[in-house]
Amino acid sequence: MNAKAPPIDRRRQILDAAVRVFARQGFHSCRVSDIADEAGVAYGLVYHYFRSKDQVMNELFTERWSLLLTAIEEVDDRAVSPREKLDAVAGFIIDSYKHDPELMQVIIVEVTRAANSFGRTHLPEINRAYESIAKIISDAQTDGAFRSDIDPRLASMWFYGAIEQLLSGWVFEQIPAGEGDFVRAREMLVEALCGGLEPRA
Repeated sequence: MNAKAPPIDRRRQILDAAVRVFARQGFHSCRVSDIADEAGVAYGLVYHYFRSKDQVMNELFTERWSLLLTAIEEVDDRAVSPREKLDAVAGFIIDSYKHDPELMQVIIVEVTRAANSFGRTHLPEINRAYESIAKIISDAQTDGAFRSDIDPRLASMWFYGAIEQLLSGWVFEQIPAGEGDFVRAREMLVEALCGGLEPRA
């Protein structure tokens, strides 16, 4: 007797379709019907799961950002050097782009850089990431691994801002995006930041 196929997760199907539509057309240029067409579902089914395309976007961001916040907290709990912690955080973000470039494109273009709309809505979550990275830096300053004359909050913004700029370079095809390029970019970024934070000889 043949086993029944697992039921289709329509909600997930709609979210995945929305990523493709937002990346291809831009959030503001697309309609809910475009998402329905991409997902291969009836127009009304999208509204069964989501009140609007804004809610779809909010869910996509919250889902991915919560993974980042969890990853930073787990990294901070490791008994490794602050340089290794920051390298692991950078690696998580870059790997996220490698595995799902369209979703990361949507998050960068439509949320974290959208200061007057989604970015402001999600500012508390965005700030939590800055604060978690700043904690890694502050703890390293307390232990003497990093210089104490640099504001940890500013350093965390430099760190995340540099990663975001790298992702933007890949999204807009301004810099090479081969496997070796991802590795080199990660190494250069961590070296530049930690080299500036570590005590001078």
